[in-house]
Formats: sequence, C-alpha cells, structure tokens
Amino acid sequence: MQEIDLYLRKSAITRQRERALTFRAQEERGRRWAADNGYAVRKVWADNLSAYTDTVRPEFDKAIAALANEEVPALWCYACDRFSRKGAGSVIPLLDSGKRIVFDYERLDSADPRDRRDIINRAEEAREYSALLSHRVTDTKTQQRKEGAWLGAPPFGFEIDDPVTRKLKNGVDWPTVLEVFERTAEGMSGRSIALKFNTSSPPVLSPDGKAWGGSTIHRMIQSPVYEGWQAITLKRGGRSVPFRDAEGNKVSVLAKGAKPVPPELVKRARLAVAGHGAVAPEHRSGKPKHLLSGLLECAACGGGSAIHGRSYRCYNFTVGKPCAAPMSAMRARIEEYIYGEWLGAVLRADLNDADPLMVAVAERWVALTKPEETEEHKHALAAVKAAETALERLAEDRKAGIYDGAMGRFFPRLVAEAETDLANAQRRVSEFNGVVDLTLFDDFDALNEAWQAADDDLRRDLIRLAIDKVTVTKGPRRGAPFDGDDRCVITWATPTRND
Repeated sequence: MQEIDLYLRKSAITRQRERALTFRAQEERGRRWAADNGYAVRKVWADNLSAYTDTVRPEFDKAIAALANEEVPALWCYACDRFSRKGAGSVIPLLDSGKRIVFDYERLDSADPRDRRDIINRAEEAREYSALLSHRVTDTKTQQRKEGAWLGAPPFGFEIDDPVTRKLKNGVDWPTVLEVFERTAEGMSGRSIALKFNTSSPPVLSPDGKAWGGSTIHRMIQSPVYEGWQAITLKRGGRSVPFRDAEGNKVSVLAKGAKPVPPELVKRARLAVAGHGAVAPEHRSGKPKHLLSGLLECAACGGGSAIHGRSYRCYNFTVGKPCAAPMSAMRARIEEYIYGEWLGAVLRADLNDADPLMVAVAERWVALTKPEETEEHKHALAAVKAAETALERLAEDRKAGIYDGAMGRFFPRLVAEAETDLANAQRRVSEFNGVVDLTLFDDFDALNEAWQAADDDLRRDLIRLAIDKVTVTKGPRRGAPFDGDDRCVITWATPTRND
C-alpha cells in the first residue's frame, strides 16, 4: 500500500459560516481520504500558527522536504489556504516535479492535469487575500493607536477602562509600579528591587505572575506607557518608543481620571538606570572605617587593602587568594606619609590658575559642605548626559535604517526635541557655576589646624578631596623602614568635567 503524509494547520478563520476545522477534525478527514484512496498515513505534520503568518512554519518545511526528497509519494492538505499564503511559487515547483498534492476542501488533486490551473489560481487567491487582510489589519491597528486604544493585554499596573475605547486606568497593582520607579530613582538596582519583591511576605507578583527579575524592572522604567503614551516597537525585539500620529504628536492611552507616573519621577528613574543619577544614602556602600581604607591598592595583584593588626595588607593575600608580592605597610607610617603628600599637593595647587587638582578639590568640597546643592548639580549633569545619549541613539537608529520608512518624516522633529532638551539641561548646569570659597586650602596653618581638629570621619573626607588611589608595592625586605617615595604612587583627583 502506498503511503501519504498529512499536513494540518489550525487558525481561527471562518469559511462559509463554519470555523476552520480543528487539528483532530482535519486529521480524521485526511485519514478517511487516505483509506478511501488506498493510502496508508505515514506521518502527520501540524503547525498551530496564524493563517496569515508564513514567516516560520517548521512542520510545513519538513513536510515539503519529505515530499521533495521522495520519502513519501503524496501529501494531503485540508485546503489551499491551509497549505501556503505565498502564492503560485509555493506549488509550481512541486507540480512541475510531478509530486502529488491533494487539497481536500476544494477537491483538487495534482495527479489530475485538469486541476493544475485551479491549484495555481487558488494559491494566488490565498496570497492576495492574505495581503489584503494584512493591509486591513495594519490600517485598523494604526487607526486604533491614533485614537489611543491599547491593543494588547493591559500593561502591569493598568486595567482596560472600557472595552470599546480600550483606554487604560490605574489598576490594583499601580502602587507597585510607583514603588518600582521610586526605588529605582533612589539608586536601588533592578536586581535588589526584584529580590525585595520576591522575598516579601506575601511575595509581590510580577507582570507574568512569577518571580521578578532585574530585566522586568528595566523594561518597566523604559516603557512609554507609564508616562501615559501609546507605545510601539520599531523593530522586532527592540525597545518600545512613543507612537506618534500623522502630525508627529504623542498619543495618550489614559482614560479620564487615570494618572501616569509623575514625569519628574520617570526622569530620575531613567537617569539612575543609565548610571547618571544620584544614589540615596541608604543605597550607598558604607563609609571606610580607617583613614586609607578603600584608597590603597596592591601593586602586584591590583586588589584592595585590609587592616591586619597595625598594618594595611593586601586584601587578596589576607583571605588566601594568590598574590605574587603582597603589599604590607605600618598603618601609622603610611598614613603620616600620605597626609604629608596630600598637604603639600593641595598647598602647591594654584587657586587662581584653574589647576586641575584644585578644580577637583572644589567640586568635592562643595559636595561635602553643600550636599543638597550638589545633588541638584548632579541631577543637572545627569540630564546633560542623558540628552547627549538620546541624540547619539537617534543617529544610531537612523544609521540602522529604523527611520527609513514611515517614521522617517518624524526624524527632524525628534532631533529638534532632543537638541532642545540638551540646551535646557546645559542651561541648568550653568546655574551652578558659582564661586567656591577655597581659602582654607591656601593657608598651611589654617589647613593643618583644621586637620588636627577634625574627627576621623572628616579626615577621611578631607584626604579624598584630592586623592583617588594610592598604589603600594611590597617592601624590599621584612622589617625595612617604610619609604613612601619608593613604595607609593598616588593617583590625584581630576575634575569630573573638562569644560
């Protein structure tokens, strides 16, 4: 008995007032045809995909390959539009090579020469119908987006307010959305927020009802919908951006009375994610306990230092990790040496000649003595960096071809908006360029007196005004006197900006 394969594909199209047959119904019909025509079913191939998607159909490809390679002499398919929506090109090569294809619904069989034309025509009709339907669906979705309808499932924290308008309203999970943005704006990492939610009692459910992850937090922070805007993805797998209507305007998806995440909070959260935001004190690492903790680096392995008895020692060596030449220095000796070098460098720096070291000291002195003003300055600098990044991203997206299509007409407007944001951010930064009083750092007696009167915390802060790192080598022999000039390389502070 000859063999035949069955190809099944299910979707929700309607034909003559009846739903397209289910997999089970199609298979039953195919087996009945095989039995009536003297065939034994060798293999059943099935794709559970949309009727309008011919991009990737693995089972279809396998079925055609089996037919082409003569693993089986014939292939049964329920209907022409279940077979392919790619037109005559999908059937002509098979017909020309003499392969038998049976289309049950239309009662067409390639074994009958009289059916060849009908099979080709049906394949073209299926392609044309698919193209027309795709065009209609695209137009409908575009119109719905223009009207502010949310087309998919509501984003986490929102609910559909009206099934007709499909506008969004704040849902029961909205407080969690606000917490995500608030914690992120404070400098809490996505991973830490996810851990907090996952370990709370009871656990806070994520958008997919499972455990939270850092990537979920990041997507929420970047999504335009939490600003209240309609969103669209310009390329598959890419980030979502605000949808714009024919005039280039953003479209609101919020129902009357619904509220977005406050714009200032969104801005601070995105700056924090980009690494430009200020970190709240509770999310910062603790202050060093000793004067030079966190400043010393072992020259041999690049590791930090740890207090061991009365000495600073290579941290890696103290915990059993390999280090070819671990540094070790008496705490009193190296602290005295570093203070002397710090004092000399600060006093030598010219206050009136924009000496890079003194500019850096000025920046850090303001941060130390006027923390609130410094935080505002940091936010302003972060806004400049974010605006510059936005302009760079637009240029990269255009180079990648994202604005080659219909979105291309909005590109000049997007650039103009980004340039305006940058100009405003730069103007805000300029407001902080006032005079800083540094007379303390120009008088030996005053500076030394301030140092002697300072407590441990203030001394640690003062030393870090001018020093970023001290690289220390191993002594020449055990018990040798400490020689700071020979063993220490100081990395002096530099300004955060060069303008």
